[in-house]
Amino acid sequence: MVHNSFFSDWNQIHAYILKFEGEGVVTRTFRRLDPERQQAIVEAILDEAIEKGPTSINIKQVAERAGVAVGSLYQYFNNREGLLTFATRLSTGLMTDAFQMIEPYLRDMPLEDALRAYLMGGMEWGDTMTGLVQFVARAAYTGDPVLAQSVVQPIADAMLEIVKNLLTAAQNRGELRPDLDLDATARTVNALIIAVGDSQLLPYLNNYFCVTDESMPLERVIDSVVDLVTSGIVKSNQKKFK
Repeated sequence: MVHNSFFSDWNQIHAYILKFEGEGVVTRTFRRLDPERQQAIVEAILDEAIEKGPTSINIKQVAERAGVAVGSLYQYFNNREGLLTFATRLSTGLMTDAFQMIEPYLRDMPLEDALRAYLMGGMEWGDTMTGLVQFVARAAYTGDPVLAQSVVQPIADAMLEIVKNLLTAAQNRGELRPDLDLDATARTVNALIIAVGDSQLLPYLNNYFCVTDESMPLERVIDSVVDLVTSGIVKSNQKKFK
């Protein structure tokens, strides 16, 4: 079943269903199902998407997970492409929602703690959503124009926004150097975080970036990344003594 951390409550999912019905992604028949049946189908779709990636889900497996006939799914989504569009857009929406949910907690932390929590928490979260997160990472590197607009851009914008907000909060607390170019720094830090994270999601990237291996654990790299960033942008009198 879908992990509870992936979405906050059914109202969040239902809001997407209403939006997608208006756009023709799902049918009125699906929207009129009782909430328990809707939820079983959505969780089955997300479980498949998390395990395999939204564009690789198996409709028969979705039907089996949800306890419905394959024909019923076609009544709810018109065709296989409709179901895949629903899975992709819902997954993307919920991932961007997840960033918005965690940001207030990180924003109140000292920057060094916030960056470490963001990096480590993101990797731990990714381990529970392997297929979905790998799908997003692959989409980012394939250059597919459809996926770039519908999947990659919203998630990329959300990731950059959270880093900007963490830096802005740190700046407002007086942690950062006054001469810092905040926008450029946010992009640089965001790119560094993505490089470390994606190298662990896609092994072929790790072969190129050489982030981790048997002698270099991820935790050690994360500590080094946080130290590198904060040493460059945090006021010297704000650095923690170790």
